[in-house]
Amino acid sequence: MANHKLVALRTIWIKEITRFMRIWVQTLVPPAITMTLYFVIFGSLIGNRIGQMGGFSYMEFIVPGLIMMSVITNAYSNVSSSFFSAKFQNNIEEMLVAPVPTWVIIGGFVGGGVARALLIGIIVTCVSLLFVDLQIHHFAAIVITLILTATLFAAAGLVNAVFAKTFDDISMVPTFVLTPLTYLGGVFYSLSLLPDFWQVVSKANPIVYMVNGFRYGFLGVSDVSFSTSIGVLIAFNVILFAIAYRLLDKGVGIRH
Repeated sequence: MANHKLVALRTIWIKEITRFMRIWVQTLVPPAITMTLYFVIFGSLIGNRIGQMGGFSYMEFIVPGLIMMSVITNAYSNVSSSFFSAKFQNNIEEMLVAPVPTWVIIGGFVGGGVARALLIGIIVTCVSLLFVDLQIHHFAAIVITLILTATLFAAAGLVNAVFAKTFDDISMVPTFVLTPLTYLGGVFYSLSLLPDFWQVVSKANPIVYMVNGFRYGFLGVSDVSFSTSIGVLIAFNVILFAIAYRLLDKGVGIRH
């Protein structure tokens, strides 16, 4: 019984990886080009004028945030577009009527999103090495934060796809929610530069904890404690997986 669940999980996961690897020019190359532009403009050109931040060169400071930004975007977009396409083509209904547990379906789609996010993270990290010598303060912190963040936004993409009725609905959340939260999440600045009130407000943004947890892994500095960042990530993962499970189990947005 357990064996067929693992086969189903692996099958969905392989399908998801094959899907984005087949069109790698569209899925893997654009993030590398976009991040290269960020490195050139914000790191090399503007960074030289800014000088240091948090005791590091501006380029060193923003690299972890830029890597995390690409991971967030790709984990989310991969699952939201894939799951909505499966729903739009009625493929997801075949999975729901098959003897496959709901958690296997969720795990398969989320696993595909995590795989793409991790691959993008590696690519962007390699690109960043052309501009700055990266330090690694705590490798385990980097890996844990990366996996938890990729998993979180992959699950969020699935929840968005469940409710989406058109392809336009898929792009609304990244445009009006993810992008503002990311730019206000401490990618390009330290929270210590903000007035006390806005520091408190910023800490209501979950992306702050992801960026700072990741930055701690590279540089050993963070605006919030690493344990707090991991706690927030785990809590949001549990909440989103529970929501996704409930929605799929009830067939919300799928069964008519």
